[in-house]
Amino acid sequence: MANSQDLVHQLDLMIRAKYALLYLVAVEEEPVTNVLQQVAQMSQPVRHILGWDIARGWEDNGADKGSLMAALSRVSKAPEQNPTIFLLRDPHPFLTGTVNERSAPIVRELKNLAQELKGSRKTLMLLSPTFQLPAELTDDITVVDFPLPDAQEISGLINQVVAPEKLQLEGLVREQLVKACQGLSRSRIRRVLARALAAKQEVNESDIDEVLEEKKQAIRQTGILEFFTARESLKNVGGLDNLKLWVRTRQDAFTEEARRYGIPNPKGVLLVGIQGTGKSLSAKTIAHEWRLPLLRLDTGRLFGGIVGESESRVRQMIQLAEAIAPCVLWIDEIDKAFGNITSGSDGDAGTSRRVFGSLITWMQEKITPVFIVATANNVQILPAELLRKGRFDEIFFLNLPTEQERKDIFRVHLQRLRPNRMREFDILLLAKQTRNFSGAEIEQVIIDGMHRAFGQKGQRRDFSTEDILLAIEETVPLAAIARHQIDSLKQWAAEAGARSASDDSLLSEELKQIATQQQLYPDLGNQLDV
Repeated sequence: MANSQDLVHQLDLMIRAKYALLYLVAVEEEPVTNVLQQVAQMSQPVRHILGWDIARGWEDNGADKGSLMAALSRVSKAPEQNPTIFLLRDPHPFLTGTVNERSAPIVRELKNLAQELKGSRKTLMLLSPTFQLPAELTDDITVVDFPLPDAQEISGLINQVVAPEKLQLEGLVREQLVKACQGLSRSRIRRVLARALAAKQEVNESDIDEVLEEKKQAIRQTGILEFFTARESLKNVGGLDNLKLWVRTRQDAFTEEARRYGIPNPKGVLLVGIQGTGKSLSAKTIAHEWRLPLLRLDTGRLFGGIVGESESRVRQMIQLAEAIAPCVLWIDEIDKAFGNITSGSDGDAGTSRRVFGSLITWMQEKITPVFIVATANNVQILPAELLRKGRFDEIFFLNLPTEQERKDIFRVHLQRLRPNRMREFDILLLAKQTRNFSGAEIEQVIIDGMHRAFGQKGQRRDFSTEDILLAIEETVPLAAIARHQIDSLKQWAAEAGARSASDDSLLSEELKQIATQQQLYPDLGNQLDV
């Protein structure tokens, strides 16, 4: 991610190359002003910066309030003698037609200025917290993203706000505070530190939790990402031994030691399987096991109704994830957002394809340590380019649990619910009676068994194996309803070379048992999903 000095150099180079129109995307205006002042001072002669906004007009005379068209007219008519940077703040409502002034003349005038300002000593910059640009201007405007502060800048910011004698942090704890601040704007960092100083006249280790809470609030306000506190460890996952081993092998992959060894940052995994097989739980446990923050992306919220809004949200999501990195980005049910887009049946004038293109390009090219965990139920409808090597490190297929895995799943839930009564449950019998049940369905029959015992008013008792067995008898597993879909998924996994998340030896052994039973009892063939 570029720091402020990189941006100074980048903008200076663009201005000297006589880029006519620049679109600056930044959530804060103050750092943009600071960078532009440095850029202006670097040129000979020194460039003049002149700002405009809809409420106060031009900074020098207050003219052209409320009219972007009038402001553009001044840019066009300004004399050439003095090199000038014209900074127009918050122009995006005009460009998308969400204010009274019609957008078509403004878009046309910007295209005119793109031609007129070529070779001139005038530069027009549009500053906005969101990227919204009509398609007509994409070839005329260069977009520059102002990133959130990196670790080095955050450390300097802490030194500015907190006096040395009031900063009761050093070494590893100070690093934790800096990491907690990553992903926050400069103003939010100042605000949370100032609150700590006002409360107890110092900043110490206890304030890290306050910073994390501020980060959750900031991420929640984006409406795109959600900050999760991952509490589930691999011990909470029954079965999936191959996936667990893969995760444990890479638990130190984001350390500096791994970088020195030459190991690149892991890119991510795609978890494929039917509902209830533990895909979402696995995403949470990966973040917990690696001690990384977990961000959940709601792909439905990426799409906005205003022209260019969806693309802006993708850029915002990427910027925030990279600012918080290293982190785990959980993209749940990616097939619902990007299924069938290659067939042209998305019906949104190509927005889905553009958003998808931006996302997979970033997945391929990103160098920041953002580990992506994507889950999919109906993987067959996903575009082939998402599944090719380079997007993910591995694709795992989560099948229905084997008998041994079902035993593990029962143990996990019963240990959590009744740790002192584990010996009283016949876990082997329960596992045998839940063939073709998913992990979620196993959890549900335990809950149903608890309700059965608790619901007997006047003679309430603790639940038992028999209560769970009765709940199993009353449950029709998804495998019985969606048998063809599951068969299709298994076939895809075999043809695509997806790795089994389960221990293959256990799976093979159970299939042998099923085959033997089918030979002895042919009628079972209609009841089992082989």
